[in-house]
Amino acid sequence: MELVNGRYQAGGVDLLNLIDQYESPLYVYDADTMQKQFDKLYNAFPGVKLHIHYACKALSNLSVLKLMKKFGTGLDAVSIQEVWLGLKAGFSPDEILYTPNGVSMEEIDMAVNEGVKINIDNISILEQFGAKYGQTVPVCIRVNPHIMAGGNHKISTGHIDSKFGISYYQLRHVARVVKLYDINVEGLHMHTGSDILDAEVFIRGAELLFEAAEDFKDLRYMDFGSGFKVAYKEADITTDINDIGSKIASRFIEFCKKYGRELELWFEPGKFLVSESGYFLAKTNVVKQTTSTMFASVDTGLNHLIRPMLYDAYHKITNISNPTGTERIYAVVGYICETDTFGWDRKLNEVREGDILAFHNAGAYGFSMASNYNSRFRPAEVLIYKGEAHLIRRREILEDLLNAQIEITL
Repeated sequence: MELVNGRYQAGGVDLLNLIDQYESPLYVYDADTMQKQFDKLYNAFPGVKLHIHYACKALSNLSVLKLMKKFGTGLDAVSIQEVWLGLKAGFSPDEILYTPNGVSMEEIDMAVNEGVKINIDNISILEQFGAKYGQTVPVCIRVNPHIMAGGNHKISTGHIDSKFGISYYQLRHVARVVKLYDINVEGLHMHTGSDILDAEVFIRGAELLFEAAEDFKDLRYMDFGSGFKVAYKEADITTDINDIGSKIASRFIEFCKKYGRELELWFEPGKFLVSESGYFLAKTNVVKQTTSTMFASVDTGLNHLIRPMLYDAYHKITNISNPTGTERIYAVVGYICETDTFGWDRKLNEVREGDILAFHNAGAYGFSMASNYNSRFRPAEVLIYKGEAHLIRRREILEDLLNAQIEITL
């Protein structure tokens, strides 16, 4: 987002004009930013067969999925519904890795029937899978490396108390199950969490997978997940992708030589690709002065952007209607009927009723976690592609809330 002649633009498009056209609140995504992030990641791992699978739980709009397909990504799907969306967007089954957690064997069967790659993260399902499919359907195994990593305990997935993955210390058991049912294991996978800064976190996990590979002689790929940190505020510390890339690539090449053949190196970024591309625009309904606080109340809430309340996530906020106004301190809050705060003690250019506030880093886990809480409609989504704004989801109306309900006679 940049200020051009006193007006804020994203991807060359005036943001206030988008509000005039599509109303508030509004999610806006810049395709150019997604492309830059993809290129940055793709070029950071020299000398290896790199495959990037977009973790679509971050933002699963069909047009965004098609854009990722155009970039050349595969897809990381965590539910059968995301699998269906990926197929609808044009991904071939072999480009989709299905990585669920705690689902039934019935859902696993559905994914097998779609022909996508299967990633299994518990021994119970692995045994059922082996008994049913044997070596006829290849699988990937998700390993929990017992590495505590991530910016918040709620998004750390590789530690000892995590529900995700099969414990590294159970891999001998896994090897026995694989041998018993003659399971074709084609990949090993790990994901330690989000907002990871240190290359050594990935390296430690990689070393565990390299060691585990000794029991699996027919691997085609290793998937190191993702979790690369993006900037949420000015001068924020971020993951050094080039540093991580060079270190992991070098070590991976060494491993492949020892293993006896070249494997593919997979990553599954979500937030890294789309977070910084997104802006969430909201209109200020009320400016309210209390004895201690100046509140700016906007026409949205945790129903549309839950991350601040759920994860204590920080989103930079900009008053795009008054870029030269005197700075004052505000608490920016929503209209949901409970404590619903986007940010305390934020220094903003003077906020007036009717001003549009922009929440930065809204591309990931914004709309995808939105709800109809308080029976509010979910907002529209706009994608800026090649300098033009495209409506990719209309704003909901009352019929959308009622569509799946069945009214009975009382």
